[in-house]
Amino acid sequence: MHERLMKTDDTNNKTSILVVDDNSLVLKTLNLLVSSLGYQCHSASDGLKAVELLKTESYDLVLTDVMMPGMNGLELLNHITEHYPDTDVIVATGYSDQASYADVIKAGAIDYIKKPIEQIELEAKLTRALRERAMLRKLEQLSLYDSLTSLFNRRAFDTQFHQEIERATRQDYPLFLAFIDIDNFKEYNDTYGHQQGDDVLVGLGKILLECTRNSVDMCFRIGGDEFAVILSQTNADQATEIIQRILLKYVEQNYGSTSLSIGVVSCKRDPLLTHEENEKQMKNRADQAMYDAKKDGKNCVIFWI
Repeated sequence: MHERLMKTDDTNNKTSILVVDDNSLVLKTLNLLVSSLGYQCHSASDGLKAVELLKTESYDLVLTDVMMPGMNGLELLNHITEHYPDTDVIVATGYSDQASYADVIKAGAIDYIKKPIEQIELEAKLTRALRERAMLRKLEQLSLYDSLTSLFNRRAFDTQFHQEIERATRQDYPLFLAFIDIDNFKEYNDTYGHQQGDDVLVGLGKILLECTRNSVDMCFRIGGDEFAVILSQTNADQATEIIQRILLKYVEQNYGSTSLSIGVVSCKRDPLLTHEENEKQMKNRADQAMYDAKKDGKNCVIFWI
């Protein structure tokens, strides 16, 4: 007897799949099949209902029929591709449908399956699609980290800063940005060698993680000896306390003649500026505050509300 791959695991239990079909019997059958494979399964009877669900729930993958009233599968695929790029799509088509494999792949689907859907083929396609998804997400995550300090890198900073501003504005809470530069780092590096210099960078990375709040604040190495911290859902006094703790902790490590110059700014959106202009202005202010700290003698914090 052929052994079915029906075992569930933690990965499957966390994977959320939305199936979309206007045939109630097909929809119920697909729901049972997907659930039996250990995935969290949700369903919608047409494309418009799927759009409403996508507004409130996050899905790893959508399995959609092509021919549906109101919004067909290709229209739903286009909507998902535009608004939910992290959600993958498999398109199911009947033999009489006008959508070809080339059509759906070109439109952004990750795969294509013919109706009537066979259980073993569905399982194989879901397994492959989700395995590829996991691999891509892992590679993407690796591309967002600095290999030396294990902090987020510059690419991650640009993405996360934009998202944090949007979230802080939407939920109406304070947000602060700190730029940190290691004073006299080049001289230290030239004197003691690159290995010792790397130890300073790694040490500062650890200090940032120790002094900030886990799962709330975000720490980045944005290049060379420059670092950044996004302080979320905090007030000016709390932000100052966190940054002063970073400064004092670094001094305690006694990395020779090096010290820290830190600029901290409150990220309040100016309604007269565009989103891009706001972000650029906030970064420029933090950068200028950091350089003012250097001009004031280094080893200090300049805080701009």
